[in-house]
Amino acid sequence: MVRDQKYWLHKLATLRIDRARGNPAPHKPLLLLVIMEMLEKGEIESREVALSADIAFRFSVFWSVVAQRRKQPPEVRLPFHHLGSSGMWQPLTAQGDPSQDKKLTKMIRFDPSFFECLSDQRFRDRARRVLIETEPYFLPEERVALRSMLQIKPAAPEIRENEEVYRKSVQTGRDARFRIEVVVLAYKYTCGLTGYRMTTLEMESIVDAAHIHEFRDSRNNDPRNGIALSKNAHWQFDRGLWSLSDDYRVLVNREKFIEDGVPGQRLADFVGRRIFLPSEPKYWPEPEYLGWHRKRHGFPSQQMM
Repeated sequence: MVRDQKYWLHKLATLRIDRARGNPAPHKPLLLLVIMEMLEKGEIESREVALSADIAFRFSVFWSVVAQRRKQPPEVRLPFHHLGSSGMWQPLTAQGDPSQDKKLTKMIRFDPSFFECLSDQRFRDRARRVLIETEPYFLPEERVALRSMLQIKPAAPEIRENEEVYRKSVQTGRDARFRIEVVVLAYKYTCGLTGYRMTTLEMESIVDAAHIHEFRDSRNNDPRNGIALSKNAHWQFDRGLWSLSDDYRVLVNREKFIEDGVPGQRLADFVGRRIFLPSEPKYWPEPEYLGWHRKRHGFPSQQMM
C-alpha cells in the first residue's frame, strides 16, 4: 500500500486508544497536535526528535483541554512511546536503538513518508481537523476548545446546546494559547524579572504566564498582556509589589512589604533593571497594559516617568 497523504489521514482517524471505563484516552491525538504545532513553528526540522521539556510542557497545556474528565496527571511518555505501534514513528533509546519500554524511550524517528506529509502545510491543516473531529477522541466541548486554541474554524456550523458551556470551552482554548504564546514562544521558559529558567520532563516549568492587566477585568489574552514570571515574581507582581515603566524597567513599591535575603536576590535589588524581553518585539509588553498595572497598584506618578 502506498503511504501517501490519504493513507496517513486514515491512520490518524483510526488511532488505537484506550477506552477503559468509557473514557477514551486523548493522549495520542493530543501529542500529534503538539508535534504538528512544533513543525509549524520550525521547532522540528529532522526525522529524529528527542523527548524534551518543550514537548512535555506543550503536552501539559494541551492536556488542560481534557483535564476535567482525565483526573490523572498528563504523562507524555505514554503516547511518545506507544504511537510507535501506528507506524508513524519508531521509538528509540538514548543510544538510538529500538525501544521496547516507555521508560527507555528517549527519542523517536519518523517514518519517512509520514514526515514528508507533515512537512506539507495543507496536510497538517487536514490532519489537525481529522484529529479534532474524529469520534471518540474528544468530547464536543473539548473540540470547541481545541479549535479555539489552534484558531481553526469549524468545518460546519456549530450546534450550541449550552451557550455557557460553549463560551467556557472557547475561553479554555484561548487560555491555553496564551500560556504557549507567552511562556514558550515569547520568553522561552525564562522569568522576565530574574532571567531564571528551569523545566522538567514532568511537564513543569518554573515560570507562569502572568497577565499584566488582570484577566478577570480585561478578558484579554493578547500575548502583549503577558509576562513569563517565576512563581515568586508572579505572586509579587499580582499583588502590586513591583511593576514596570514604559521602557520596561523595574519599579518597586517599597512601602508594601518588608524583606530580607541574599543581596542581589531581593526584590528591592531589581529596581531600575530592564526586564528580560522576548527576542521578537511583537511579544514585548504593551505600554497601555503596563499603565493599567501601575495605576491599579498605586505607583507614584514620578516612578512612571
